[in-house]
Amino acid sequence: MRFPRSGSSLATLVACLVALVTAPSAHAADPPLRDLADVKGKVIGTAVTGSRLTGTYGEIAGAQFNWLTPGNAMKWGSVEPARGSFDWAEADRIVDFAEAHGQEVRGHTLVWHSQNPNWLTNGTWTPAQLSQLMNDHIALEAGRYKGRVAAWDVVNEPFNEDGSYRQTLWYNGLGVDYIAQALTAARAADPDAKLYINDYNVEGVNAKSTALYNLVRDLKARGVPIDGVGLQAHLILGQVPSTLGQNIQRFADLGLDVAITELDIRMQLPPDTAKLAQQAADYKAVMNACLAVSRCTGATVWGFTDSDSWIPDTFPGQGAATPYDENYAPKPAYRAIHEALGGTTTPPTGACTAAYSVTSQWSTGFTGQVRIACSGAALSSWKADWTFGAGQRVTQAWNATCTQSGATVSCSNAPYNGTVPDGGSVTFGFNGSWSGSNPAPTVTLG
Repeated sequence: MRFPRSGSSLATLVACLVALVTAPSAHAADPPLRDLADVKGKVIGTAVTGSRLTGTYGEIAGAQFNWLTPGNAMKWGSVEPARGSFDWAEADRIVDFAEAHGQEVRGHTLVWHSQNPNWLTNGTWTPAQLSQLMNDHIALEAGRYKGRVAAWDVVNEPFNEDGSYRQTLWYNGLGVDYIAQALTAARAADPDAKLYINDYNVEGVNAKSTALYNLVRDLKARGVPIDGVGLQAHLILGQVPSTLGQNIQRFADLGLDVAITELDIRMQLPPDTAKLAQQAADYKAVMNACLAVSRCTGATVWGFTDSDSWIPDTFPGQGAATPYDENYAPKPAYRAIHEALGGTTTPPTGACTAAYSVTSQWSTGFTGQVRIACSGAALSSWKADWTFGAGQRVTQAWNATCTQSGATVSCSNAPYNGTVPDGGSVTFGFNGSWSGSNPAPTVTLG
């Protein structure tokens, strides 16, 4: 997928300048995403623009992520704009940065129909010449970073939506076996790098993902080197495929790794609390689907900040697709990723509160409720805890899952009401028993 080039808009430049004097603090006390992911043996990565790896942008990229993907810097048009004339500066910078910060690199991409140099796309090549050009390019680039790039998106976006092969320079010139040829050349150039085929709109079970499934199954059967598939996951708000987990599992069952490689979730602008809450739920759903399958290696977001996202230029009127806003403030989506990886993120003190009340009471029982409300923060999941002071017992609960041990009660959200947007609230209720007195306890949010 395309990635915005550095300096592509005045708005992006202004956002960067503003961010440099308003460094983020909302998540400073939380363990970084990469530490949580490392504990689970998973990737949490981001695509980056090499020229921006300074200041706040560089600090977040280095601190939060354990993998980096060059957004544009390793594409053929970037590294060899004129035949025989090479520019490795940005790609080298990203690899050097990753190594300095203890990160792995995902190479992107060796063979693609887009962002190729004009001399290649406008040339007239025989099949033999085209084959040699591809082999030479892979040998040169993958060989240059041998031992420094952990995985390569070797072939990018080979399919149409209906599952037919995309008509490209490579397919039209070499036939379908250009894919096997590219993978074989990449293995020869760097035997230790993991080799992937990467595509979009293949996240759920559909014609396109089934075509990819059939391709990689056949490649494995033929002994062609293939280690995994990349599901780009450029998604639309509220449209995470219901079959995402099933699809990840079927590729894993072939003995392949699966990576979420270019995750972003776009919305109609402007964002509001409801949209941001839905986006957080969507990010968590994608993360959870991956975390549920051992061979899903993890997820890479396609740019971590809205100021470095390709969406607004490609889909006018849409954007706000990443976990951080233009000023590098973490959004609810960031907290959702953090929580999916096993972290707990605490909203600013007083921003989200829980109020306990008794709505009715009789001789031996009562009905109570807890209202959780946020102002100045948002939650993508919640847990409410309290300790009864007079021997009360919860006997039944709704809109929450409640457990009681001794006097201590702990209630967590149901699958459908974990999101509390900024300015919004949720309520859950319960029945209980009492004897003698029924004082209201103080509820804490966890």
